[in-house]
Amino acid sequence: MGFKPVDVSNKFETIRTAKAEGKIYLSDDSVKMIKEGRVPKGDVLSASQMAGIFGAKRTADILPFCHNIMIDHVLVDAHLHEDGVYVTAQVKCIGRTGVEMEALTAVSSALLNVYDMLKAFDKNMVISDIRLVEKRGGKSDYEEDLSGLDCAVITLSDTCYKKEAEDRSGKTAIDIIENEFRGKVVHYKVLPDDKDMIINEFESLKDKVDIIFTTGGTGFSKRDVTPEATKEVVEKEMIGFGEAVRIIGVRFTPKSLLSRATAGVIGDSTLIINLPGSTGGVKDNLRMLAPLLKHAIRMAKGEKKH
Repeated sequence: MGFKPVDVSNKFETIRTAKAEGKIYLSDDSVKMIKEGRVPKGDVLSASQMAGIFGAKRTADILPFCHNIMIDHVLVDAHLHEDGVYVTAQVKCIGRTGVEMEALTAVSSALLNVYDMLKAFDKNMVISDIRLVEKRGGKSDYEEDLSGLDCAVITLSDTCYKKEAEDRSGKTAIDIIENEFRGKVVHYKVLPDDKDMIINEFESLKDKVDIIFTTGGTGFSKRDVTPEATKEVVEKEMIGFGEAVRIIGVRFTPKSLLSRATAGVIGDSTLIINLPGSTGGVKDNLRMLAPLLKHAIRMAKGEKKH
């Protein structure tokens, strides 16, 4: 079986924070030595704080599945208690993956440093209670799947409609919706690049499904009318989605800047999301946008996240 880190290239960069804590239990004599500054190697608490900072920065060097990230802030505190040293670590970055392992490694490194500085005098030290206290900025804060949602997939392509080409983008969308995000595709159709037919299809699905995904028809040719049809029926345009498609998509190909994809709300709470006509574009953009769609539906309904 092979091993590989998680691919985070299609995630948003957000502020990621994590806090961890842990403790090393010491003998009464060791605690007294630290308090009186009699440890030969020097100031145990200050050195351990420094070791924790080093540990956070070198996490990817010792844990094979951790990504190399630019850490923006590390704060390590070491406090002397009656029975040992209590360490906390807070780590922050702006990135596409969390920093909980960096916080845990910081605490572990600080506690190991205490052990190293006192090992000649205390044979019964115990490192314990290392745990993650909190983390923010990742899936638990804003990412959700599509479970419980009824979805429609509509492919807009003259050639696919005439059966001169296979609809690969629509089938890719269905696969990702159902197998990666646990949504249910209850309607699938291939239509030509005909504005009136597209609008009629949107109207027929209004308030009958939660999300309508379209693929294709977002380019510059005279037959590319998906964004025009979408804007004609939506009551509120979700401008940020179209911007994200282009901003994130350009990481994979500069051609993403040529997409005119848009999104919006039709009826009470049905979302229309335009996706590109390429399978790669469908994969990248659907994986980026899908985790936000449940929240968008709640917003459309005027609900709050529970």
